[in-house]
Amino acid sequence: MKTLLKVIGVIILLFVALIVAAPFLIPTDAIFNKVSLQVEQTTGRTLTIKGDKTLSVFPSLKLELEDVHFANMKSGSRANMASMQQLAIHIPWFSLFGGELKLEKFVINEPDILLETDKNGKANWQLFDAVAKPAEQQQNGGAVKLPENFDISLGEVAIYGGKFVYLDGKTGVKQEINDLELAILLPSLHKTLEVKGAITYMQERFELDVTVDNPAKVIEGDTFNVTKNITSKLVDVEFKGSIAGQGKDIQGQLALSGDSVKDIAKWQGVDLNAKDNAFNAFSVSGKMRMKDDRFNLSELIATLDELEVKGKSELSLGKRLAVNADIDLGMLDLNPYLPEAVAQTETPESASDAPAQPIVWDNTKMDLSGLNALDANIVIRSSGLKANEIKLGANQFTVNLKNAVAKISLDKFAAYKGNGKGIITVNAKQTPYKISTNFSLAKIDAQPLLTDAAGFDKLIGKGSLNWDLSTSGQSQKDFMGALQGKLAFEFADGAIKGANIAEMVRKGKELIKGNFGAVSEGLDTGFDNSQQTDFSALTGSFNFTNGVGKNTDLSLLSPLVRISGEGDVNLPAATVNYRLVTGIVDSLEGQGTTDNSTGFKVPLRIKGPFHDVSISLDVSKAAKDEVKEKAKDKIKDKLKGLFG
Repeated sequence: MKTLLKVIGVIILLFVALIVAAPFLIPTDAIFNKVSLQVEQTTGRTLTIKGDKTLSVFPSLKLELEDVHFANMKSGSRANMASMQQLAIHIPWFSLFGGELKLEKFVINEPDILLETDKNGKANWQLFDAVAKPAEQQQNGGAVKLPENFDISLGEVAIYGGKFVYLDGKTGVKQEINDLELAILLPSLHKTLEVKGAITYMQERFELDVTVDNPAKVIEGDTFNVTKNITSKLVDVEFKGSIAGQGKDIQGQLALSGDSVKDIAKWQGVDLNAKDNAFNAFSVSGKMRMKDDRFNLSELIATLDELEVKGKSELSLGKRLAVNADIDLGMLDLNPYLPEAVAQTETPESASDAPAQPIVWDNTKMDLSGLNALDANIVIRSSGLKANEIKLGANQFTVNLKNAVAKISLDKFAAYKGNGKGIITVNAKQTPYKISTNFSLAKIDAQPLLTDAAGFDKLIGKGSLNWDLSTSGQSQKDFMGALQGKLAFEFADGAIKGANIAEMVRKGKELIKGNFGAVSEGLDTGFDNSQQTDFSALTGSFNFTNGVGKNTDLSLLSPLVRISGEGDVNLPAATVNYRLVTGIVDSLEGQGTTDNSTGFKVPLRIKGPFHDVSISLDVSKAAKDEVKEKAKDKIKDKLKGLFG
């Protein structure tokens, strides 16, 4: 037993001595030269060492190389494709005694790796030209063809620190990732390649998990399958599909999501300055295909905050981005993404008697320069739309965008119990932006439309509304102040809310009698929501200049009165100033009468800001005297039958 122990002890001692002596016995330069020769035979590139070479032997051979450089392709922008502070190569013992050198593990510290294409599109990562079959045997547009029994086994490649740079030799586009922490598993060119770890891009950390089913197919330009998962604080991306044609044809299932569009914009140096409930959580999923410079998405489902989009799209990624799409927006609420249209002070619901607040047009500068970033032809449908206080029903419109000029054509339009069609053109080539609109609306409910669009709720009735208007500027306030064009309206069987004009004419009776004191109260009054003036027809038109709409053809037909008038609506100042002439109908047939003749006429003034319009009889002292002296008897006889 003692003899056996001694033998074992001697063996162990010899083994330890061998380990200690091996670095001195094994020719380090010979091993490196063998590695370098195999690299050059395989890739056609040289591997050079400018620093020290160190060899350790336990538990496996480990060759540590300092200041390592791997040559670039001849047409590259610099001499070396890759440089690294240190390269540690783990070599299984048995491979030294076999005919083929096997590599168990690479550890790369602080690499500086350049991936680039030259001006002809050749990539410097095409490393196997030296072992590829002759060009006449190559297929798929110049992809290499590996020898039948050729293979590479790198085991695990671990990369720490350093950077990767991508440079497009045609466009000059340059991208960089750094702070690498990657593990690459390549047991064979014909087995699954795995890449796991993390990188930093633009100071944001991204976790990677990528698999490629057959690296040999990648090298030879054949179709291969790939899965990719990228996670970060900003966005999660998942792709599962196939790549063909040396990366020129990519298709599969794509999904991406994130918690904040604002954070992504900030990461890209853009401050959205959005509301708290806008540009937050988002997601996109669908089947994709990218072939050459065209990117297609089908079965698309995209969400942003409370919005959901379904449809399909095609992007052309050539010299200028172009988009073709057919999408359904569902219920589209744009309010979270728009500036406040009107500055208002909120009051409790119980405070119904609180004074109305003045309208203040928003002066926030809009940035429409993004319209020049792409061309587009998009068909959009939605079951409803909200923009500020404006509400639309089911609609369909086409957006055509070319060279920063957008044309929005409303093919199907339902709103305020009516329907219509129209075109909006936005020219954002330069500031001030130019906007033109041409609309024809029929059977529109006037009160909710004017209330939502301009805060004016004094007109009740249904009818048509047509306009051809244009404006320019960079804010809502600018657009109101530069409005030009014409608007015409025609409403039937409605009412003017806030005043009983017939009653005011009765006040005129007292005035004509000379009883000025009896009517001094009530001639200059504000709107009373309990009062209204019914009409059978209300027509007119406005001609706008610099936001001020002038009207000279107003006509209102009522059972007892006929009203004509002229005046203006000042949109920049949000005020109205009208002088109406009210005539008493000779006949008492009511709204159905065809008698338009009138006797005594009473001037009426409508004046004030939109939120506090007042109505008053516009009768000066001179007019009162004239009425009293020249028409007193005739008017008294006429009114006697009407008022008793």
